[in-house]
Amino acid sequence: MAPRLPGPALARRWSVLAVLVGALAACKEEPKSDGTPPPPPPSASARTAACAGGGGKVSDAISAPFFPSKVDGYCLDPHGDEKTYGEKAKLKIDELCTTALDGGCEEYKKFGVTRSVIVHYVADAGAGSVEVFLSEFAGDGAYAIYTTRLTGEIDPLDEHAARPMPAVNALAGASGALGTGKAYAQRGPYFLELTYDNDQETPEQLKKSADAILSSLATQIAAKLPSTPDVPAAAKALPTADRIANGVMYFPKDVLGVASAGPGAVGYYKEASGRRYRLVSIAPGSADRAKDAMHAFRAKPGALPVANAGDEAVLVVLQPTPEAAKIEWLVARKGDVVLGVGDEAFAAPAHMSKDDKTQLLRSLLK
Repeated sequence: MAPRLPGPALARRWSVLAVLVGALAACKEEPKSDGTPPPPPPSASARTAACAGGGGKVSDAISAPFFPSKVDGYCLDPHGDEKTYGEKAKLKIDELCTTALDGGCEEYKKFGVTRSVIVHYVADAGAGSVEVFLSEFAGDGAYAIYTTRLTGEIDPLDEHAARPMPAVNALAGASGALGTGKAYAQRGPYFLELTYDNDQETPEQLKKSADAILSSLATQIAAKLPSTPDVPAAAKALPTADRIANGVMYFPKDVLGVASAGPGAVGYYKEASGRRYRLVSIAPGSADRAKDAMHAFRAKPGALPVANAGDEAVLVVLQPTPEAAKIEWLVARKGDVVLGVGDEAFAAPAHMSKDDKTQLLRSLLK
């Protein structure tokens, strides 16, 4: 399955489970009735006309404009109280780790989270609910965590990978994807994560319901978010031809795990012939900085210079993390842009010869 962030929804489910277990234990101590047993209590999650009063309100002045009161039969939970973390919030940003996230907190910190808010939507009728987790990041952190969610641990062509969300992608500077019961969106400095829950639906029903409300809700919230800053320059420099949907991963620094290489983006590609590969892009904005990035690749053990590819080129085998596969890369610079082509670890066999890599880079660096 696509990677999912353990979050407040999981903690809430454990709380509900604990209550139910306690209730069952209490029932065992009750004397048996000789008469007709009373009807079972209605489901705690079932609702009727929950939005009749117009739904709830978000009291946080900073984020309130981002959240519509009603969307497609759902409304802000009239009994819900949002949680805010970070700058000008009720809770400190470090409390994300203890009161909101069951995992992944260090990743949020790594990418520079500065503020988060959690709100809930409920169905006007039925048991559906959506948890909305909206976070603001410094620099390119929002784009980095968004792309990591989609491609950090899974092949973007895997059947369980998140799917593009066209309505969000149509917004200027926005990106969106749908997972199983999950939705992700990014625009400007904000990263949005939504989780659908309904304990009265089959898996097939849940998927259908989740796709509908998550797409609508993510689109309406994303439309209200600022569109600046734009997608990082390195991501924009990645060629779009043959690029797989959602096939981008952004590194705010040390792209591909190469110290001092700077920020960069990795794209996942598949040609009509079936050949797969990855491209890395570094766009520092000046030839001198591009030369510095190339120096970082040349300094890697075993790096070999390659002729006739851009202004300079090097062939190097990289392993970004101990858990990652080793990939052979041909990295070249032309002017102020660095571009590289590497083998696709998710496809086997997928090795491209040095000549094939050189030919591809020449065509891209014209």
